[in-house]
Amino acid sequence: MRALLLSTLLLSTLLLPARGDAATLRCGNQLASDGASKSDVLMRCGEPLAKDTRTESVGASTRTQDSDSGTTTSQRHVVHKTIEEWTYNFGPSRLMQIAVFENGVLVDVRSGGYGR
Repeated sequence: MRALLLSTLLLSTLLLPARGDAATLRCGNQLASDGASKSDVLMRCGEPLAKDTRTESVGASTRTQDSDSGTTTSQRHVVHKTIEEWTYNFGPSRLMQIAVFENGVLVDVRSGGYGR
């Protein structure tokens, strides 16, 4: 009975959706969290070492069916997103941080190698 309870608890814990980590960029004693604008990050962290920009096109299709005639129509919508990656180098004792912006909003922060 106890083994069944433990295995059920373990299984239910594994099946729960994982909580995503919030994107937070620490610049000295300042923090820029996900949802921050590019200007907010600039004020808190200063100019980055490098900026890379690209545009991504994301498409989505929708289908509708007319209940009277039975005909199905499809529509494709394309959304263009501007992705910017700003690299911050905080020196040799810290990992570089890459701030990822989507349409001007901070959405992710990744660690790179050690800075110089």
